[in-house]
Amino acid sequence: MAQIGQFARLPIVKLVDFGAYLDGAELGNILLPKRYLNDEQGLGSEMDVFIHLDSNDIPVATTLKPRACVGEAAYLPVVDINDAGAFMDWGLPKHLLVPFNEQHKRFELGRSYVVTLFLDPYSQRIAASSKLNKHLDETSRQLKVNQAVDLLICGKSDMGYKAIIDNQYLGLIFRDDAFRPLSYGESTRGYIKNIRRDGKIDVSLQALGDKGRDRLQQKILDHLSANGGRSELNDRAQPDDIYREFNVSKGAYKKALGALYKQRLISIDPDEIRLNNS
Repeated sequence: MAQIGQFARLPIVKLVDFGAYLDGAELGNILLPKRYLNDEQGLGSEMDVFIHLDSNDIPVATTLKPRACVGEAAYLPVVDINDAGAFMDWGLPKHLLVPFNEQHKRFELGRSYVVTLFLDPYSQRIAASSKLNKHLDETSRQLKVNQAVDLLICGKSDMGYKAIIDNQYLGLIFRDDAFRPLSYGESTRGYIKNIRRDGKIDVSLQALGDKGRDRLQQKILDHLSANGGRSELNDRAQPDDIYREFNVSKGAYKKALGALYKQRLISIDPDEIRLNNS
């Protein structure tokens, strides 16, 4: 189904000198300009395209891939500012507008900001906003503890870091649950730590409880197997080296090593760890 601000796979229903028309169902026939066609594509061919509006507010298709669709968030640079607002480079020739009333503070040319994309309800034009709590939910009853999620870091507070969760929700990563510095605009993987009584969401960068440790233990065993049964990443290893290999904190890593040691699966030496069957 063709929707403004989304990708769709649409058939060619008419060829013209300046391109092809695609069947957009309720949106009508949608022009795909000639520059996005090749000689192999004819009537009936299906095209993977992104739908947006041209300068006359008419739906048009492109095979270019923007950095975000409507309903998604992205960290984008400001490339122009005029009386209408700020314009961001999102991967299409027509830049993405962030109206002044959708800016949490006045944007500056050349800087990048985290924004979420939406359809203007009156014009149906694609626009963006950095007023994230206006467009995203700050509570959820659908997310589950230990659920893996995609995060986009969108702010910092005295308690930790603010993050967009799966493009839909706003959550908080407490400093102790980050275990490394996070950068504004950074994308990373995380896990739901807690849903509070009021529905607000706490997030961690590592899985919690026994399930998280079980996964980490298997990762360590796989790492040892791939490296001849030995590794220098023992309980004295640097936190950055541990994170680079396993994407967890040193504390979580040491707990996993301890569990494997108690199961007699590994030996821990001053300079390395070893598989006991190695």
